[in-house]
Amino acid sequence: MNLQAPPSGGFAAPGIARRLACFVYEGVLLFGVITVAGLIYGLVTQQRHALVGLHGLQAFLFIVIGLYFVHFWTRSGQTLAMQTWHIRLITTEGGPVGRGRAALRYVLAWMWFLPALGAVALSGLKGSLPAFGALLSGVLVYAALARLHPERQFWHDVICGTRLVTWRPPPRK
Repeated sequence: MNLQAPPSGGFAAPGIARRLACFVYEGVLLFGVITVAGLIYGLVTQQRHALVGLHGLQAFLFIVIGLYFVHFWTRSGQTLAMQTWHIRLITTEGGPVGRGRAALRYVLAWMWFLPALGAVALSGLKGSLPAFGALLSGVLVYAALARLHPERQFWHDVICGTRLVTWRPPPRK
């Protein structure tokens, strides 16, 4: 794992607040993706109750969300939310991200959630309020960890050799 500052390539890292705003907007957009994917899964599997076949649905949604991110990151370096917030994903060398690296980044990005969810499961707490509180705390702590990196990159990006940069499209002629 390279902990040295990657070459800037003339691109500045977006601020953490802007990346978190993009993160929230991404969640809003993913709500639609998950709804449509869940409907398709339910129709194909004849699922009549949300808890019947729950693990299959979760696996299916994990794959669908992964395909969403990998597609956009490898196509243009930006999801729809990233376009809105002028954030682009590139390699530390400044080039486009390949499928393997994008897939690894997707899997490692679950570190935003897994420690908090594990803590809730191990604590035995029940209900949506403890889960929400743990997730919110986990996301804020994970985002704050970017301050430990010289270029303020998230740790899953450091491991994957990717970086988030501020990027605005060139003006149209």
